[in-house]
Amino acid sequence: MTGVTIEQLAGQAVFAGMDGVDLARLAPAARPVTVPAGRRLFDEGGTADRFWIIQDGTVALDLHLPDRGTMIVETLGRGAIVGWSWLFPPYRWRFGAVATRPVRALEFDARLVRFIWALDPRLAHELTRRFAEVVVDRLQATRIRLLDLYADAAETRWRP
Repeated sequence: MTGVTIEQLAGQAVFAGMDGVDLARLAPAARPVTVPAGRRLFDEGGTADRFWIIQDGTVALDLHLPDRGTMIVETLGRGAIVGWSWLFPPYRWRFGAVATRPVRALEFDARLVRFIWALDPRLAHELTRRFAEVVVDRLQATRIRLLDLYADAAETRWRP
């Protein structure tokens, strides 16, 4: 993949303050993409082989709940990272994602990023630390959303 500069990567919050040499290693794994509104980026359970940094537009993360259907867990916009399941085996999406407004993003080939990390454990550690913050934020948002969902369901069930 080509077409993303070191300067473009340096402008992303997740890469803020990183060395230009490290960004130069990551740049070949990225490319600019556009995603029309309504298109799914990935489905829960599918192979997690990429991730995105949103430049413009919005993406809804969703989760299938048995007997409840699909629920939006979080809506992400400019600067947000979409996708973290590529970090951990078995590399399967833990959520689904759909563009709710047209999206411009930087898309990263996760397999290539993992290969680059294998060659540079220091870079792997630094980026894993940065992406761990995304994972924690996403899980917290999911927890809050599920608490809201189940609180509503319990309130409905227990009304006199």
